[in-house]
Amino acid sequence: QVQLVESGGGLVQPGGSLRLSCRAAGAILSTFTAGTMGWYRQPPGKQRELVAEFTSSRATNYADSVKGRFTISRENTRRSVSLQMTSLKPEDTAIYYCNFQVFGREYWGQGTQVTVSS
Repeated sequence: QVQLVESGGGLVQPGGSLRLSCRAAGAILSTFTAGTMGWYRQPPGKQRELVAEFTSSRATNYADSVKGRFTISRENTRRSVSLQMTSLKPEDTAIYYCNFQVFGREYWGQGTQVTVSS
């Protein structure tokens, strides 16, 4: 079974940078490459929202709030996806979740906390 393992969260100052990583443990290469990987986030007291996604066709989509500041990347051979975050703002504070969708199934990571504060 697929288990999404996230890392890279933490506390950063406004304007700083942080890189989140997620690996799909247990996923064979053919399954991983056929799916869409994404990052979602859930600020305190708010609904979970899509931050960025990277499809099997190498298309990327970003939330308007992070466009130009965040970059999603994918390394199929490592079964991983990363989110490079720059120019971080306090409103970026949230729990960030890795997501994998393939063949009608959906997997979620446990979440990693990102806090942007001075």
